[in-house]
Amino acid sequence: MATEVEVTVVTMRDIFQDEAGRKSRFSDEYRDQSAQIILDKQDLAKLGAKDGQKLRVLVKNDVGSVVVAAKTSEDNPHPGLAFMYNSPWSNQLVSDAVSESSIPGFKSIKAIVSAAEEKVTQISEIQARIKG
Repeated sequence: MATEVEVTVVTMRDIFQDEAGRKSRFSDEYRDQSAQIILDKQDLAKLGAKDGQKLRVLVKNDVGSVVVAAKTSEDNPHPGLAFMYNSPWSNQLVSDAVSESSIPGFKSIKAIVSAAEEKVTQISEIQARIKG
């Protein structure tokens, strides 16, 4: 059983996450909707997750790292491809380097995912990282 899985993260938007953010980006509801990664069943199995088990994972790359909740994808199999909501959590993995269009790379983020014992990264910790 592997302890790490390499994935390509694609960020996306969600109406429920957006609505929670409009109420308060500091609420538990917003964190619960936003601080997650959606993984293929095969990738979750490699991380040791059992069916229905809630798992927290560390997602890291050369830009940064964040602990989020892992969610099982209901889509057709897509091992190696993960999805995260566009949020302060996914932004911890986005390089500040921009393409010719001056837009950061939100759609093809290479990362390593591993099971985590830590709690989901709090928004206050993300703010502290940004402030330096």
